Amino acid sequence: MCGRFTLRTDPKTAAEHFALAELPLLEPRYNIAPGQPVDLIRDVPAGAASHAAQLRQRRREWNRAHWGLVPQWAKTPSQAGWINARAETAATRPAFRVALRYRRCLIPADGFYEWKRLERRKQPYFIRFRDDRLFAFAGIWESRESEDGSQWESCAILTTAPNALMSQIHDRMPVILRPQDYADWLDLDIQDPAALRPLLRPYPAEEMEAFPVGGYVNAPVHEGPRCLERGEITGSLF
Repeated sequence: MCGRFTLRTDPKTAAEHFALAELPLLEPRYNIAPGQPVDLIRDVPAGAASHAAQLRQRRREWNRAHWGLVPQWAKTPSQAGWINARAETAATRPAFRVALRYRRCLIPADGFYEWKRLERRKQPYFIRFRDDRLFAFAGIWESRESEDGSQWESCAILTTAPNALMSQIHDRMPVILRPQDYADWLDLDIQDPAALRPLLRPYPAEEMEAFPVGGYVNAPVHEGPRCLERGEITGSLF
């Protein structure tokens, strides 16, 4: 699964990486947790007059949504929701199948946490690319009307089987998309789940690293660089 992650990059780097027309509003976040607002990127109409032209002319928009997807058919908006969706079953699960076809997004990150179960406790690990670069999770989103009449948007991160690195920590990992796959993931002309399946695979382990961090990150209210301080177990995996 994916239950916490970081986004520490600067706006210029994010705009260049995701081919955005404008710089996003960003500040470093070291402990993004479920129930909090998360940044996401999606395709939106570029302002063309006709519907056909809108499908051809789209731009990438940086926005925010509540982390915890609430489907449109839920009776009432909720602060709870699904933070993850299994890539293997998202196309058939009622909570995710429509969003997978029509409401896909990129969720930017530069690392994530996972907890390894030890004999008497859980040890948090931080997982990232070896060069600590920016990347994107495969995400889906929903929008519904809140009690005050405003639109309330929520999202979830897709997960898949672990690669060789993650299998030492947990039995799931988030779907990390390659930059060359961003366009296909955001392309809403692609609606067949079978066409999306090749994108939803474990990322190669050799490009990633993991190291233990201290218990400070365990509390969702904790923020700042201290979340990434090395924990009791020395060294790194792989």
